[in-house]
Amino acid sequence: MLKILGRKNSSNVQKVLWTCAELGIPYEREDVGMQFGRNKEPEYLAMNPNGLVPTIVDDGLVLWESNVIVRYLVAKHGSGKLWPADPAERAAADKWMDWSNTVLDRRFGACFIGLVRTPPEKRDNAQIQASRDETAAALAMLDQALGKTKYVGGAQFTMGDIPLGPTAYRWHNLPIKRENFPNLRGWYERMTQRPAFRENVMVPIT
Repeated sequence: MLKILGRKNSSNVQKVLWTCAELGIPYEREDVGMQFGRNKEPEYLAMNPNGLVPTIVDDGLVLWESNVIVRYLVAKHGSGKLWPADPAERAAADKWMDWSNTVLDRRFGACFIGLVRTPPEKRDNAQIQASRDETAAALAMLDQALGKTKYVGGAQFTMGDIPLGPTAYRWHNLPIKRENFPNLRGWYERMTQRPAFRENVMVPIT
């Protein structure tokens, strides 16, 4: 059985859990990281030298990097569904998966860490504000794209939507200013209607 190593409040772990729930993949999960520790122990580092979560073990395959794990799982279990059969459609989904890592999450990180995991007296409010503003600029790009397609990869829900979901949940629920992005909001509301998203992403933000 698939084993997932990582704490449930990690957005990167949530991507994998959400994918499994969408595809009905059975798994066992062990808490690793933050208050649970273990991620800096030699046994874990032998599997994932970054010391981050998640890591999966599947039929002897050890794999890390959350978006890669999502791609692996949908290729193995969701071909023609979350893994588009058409190469152009698959590339469209892939594009947004990479963008979520290289642009969106990098911009949003300081805002999230500052507001959620930093005591008020130690917060750098200027950094939090700058991060929020940079995130809004990125989300404006996504909002524009979603004015043309129902989901990020096209007309159907695919793997491309999954990496964006946890960040969108945090954006819509943290105590920050939010611009009016109607297309993004519509897409996000469609995510909230998915039972797998509600179960694995819409959890307390910690």
